[in-house]
Amino acid sequence: MHYRNALGVIGLVLVATCSVAQAFDDTKYPDLWGQWVGVRIPGVGGQPAFDPTKPWGRGQQAPLTPEYQAVLEASLADQAKGGQGNWKPGADCLPPGMPAMMTLYQAAEFIVLPEITYIRIDHVHDSHRRVYTDGRDWPKEVEPTFLGYSIGKWIDETGNGRFNVLEVETRHFKGPRSLDPAGMPVHADNQSIVKERLVFDRTKPDLLRNDITLIDNAYTRPWSVSKTYRRLPVEHPEWLEYNCSGDNELIRIGEETYYRGGDGHLMPTRKDQLSLRSTHPARHVRCEVRERTASRHKGGFHALAKHYGCCFHCRCDRRDRRPSTISGRRSCTKPCRRQIPCAV
Repeated sequence: MHYRNALGVIGLVLVATCSVAQAFDDTKYPDLWGQWVGVRIPGVGGQPAFDPTKPWGRGQQAPLTPEYQAVLEASLADQAKGGQGNWKPGADCLPPGMPAMMTLYQAAEFIVLPEITYIRIDHVHDSHRRVYTDGRDWPKEVEPTFLGYSIGKWIDETGNGRFNVLEVETRHFKGPRSLDPAGMPVHADNQSIVKERLVFDRTKPDLLRNDITLIDNAYTRPWSVSKTYRRLPVEHPEWLEYNCSGDNELIRIGEETYYRGGDGHLMPTRKDQLSLRSTHPARHVRCEVRERTASRHKGGFHALAKHYGCCFHCRCDRRDRRPSTISGRRSCTKPCRRQIPCAV
C-alpha cells in the first residue's frame, strides 16, 4: 500500500508538471532566440547616443533643464581635454545602467518565459535585466540598482492570439548614470521612470524595435526615442566576455585618470595633466595609489612607486605627525599637507 501511495504521489507530480508545461504555449510569444545587436544609422557621427538618429552631445538636442544642460557642457568640456566626463563605464567600470544599456553597446540575448523575460547584455558587467510579466504590482520596498526594477506586460495588438508587443516600465534606480558616452545626464535624485515598447513584427522576424520614453527631472519634458535591434544570422553565436576590471587600460589614481600604454607605462589622458614621470609627481598626487594599479605592475606596489618616481614621505593631517611612505597598508588616505620626495 505504501508503494502504491508513493507511485500515486509521483503520478500527481508528473501530471502537475505536464500541466504547467502545457500552460506555457510558446507559440503565443515572439521568437527572440539568437544574438541581437544595435542597428547603427550611417552618417550619424560620434559614438552611439541615446537618440540613435542624431549625433551625440549637443547634436542630440536634448530637452535638458538649464541646470543639467550645464552638466552636459561640463562633461563635454572635460572630454575635450581628454577626460571621461560623466560616462562612468570607462575608467570607473560602473555599469551603464538603464536606459543606456539598451543602446546595445554589446550583443544582447532575450530569454522569454511566461512569468519573466530576461535581457542579458555583457557590457562592462554582465547586465541581466529581469522583466517581470507575472502580473505583480510594485513592491513597497526595493533596493535601488543601476538596472532598476522592471515590470512588463505582453500584448497582442494584431488580434491573432499571438503577442507582438512587450510593454515595460522600470523604476528604482541608483547612480551615477548617464545616457550615452557623451555624458548625457540624468537627475541626481535617481527618480527616473523608463517606459519601453518592444515591438516584434513577424513579417520582419530579424528586427526588433524598442520605443523608449525617459521621464526624468533633468528634462523639461519626457524624451522619447526609438532604437532598432537586428538578429545576427548565426546558428551558434559567439558570446564574448567583457571583463572591465581586467581589460581596462584606463587607470584611476586619486582623482586623475591615466592610460596604460603598450609598454606598460602610464600616459596622461588630458592636456596639461601631470605625467607620472615628473621629477616630483608626489607634490600633486594623493598618498594612496589604488591596489588595482599596483597589482598590474610587475613587482607590486613598491616597484610601481619606484618605477614612476612616486616614492615620498608625507604628513596626512595633524592627527598623524609620523611620516609614512607610500605602501600597501594605505596608512594615508587623505591628501597630504606636506610631501617630501624620497630617494629611490
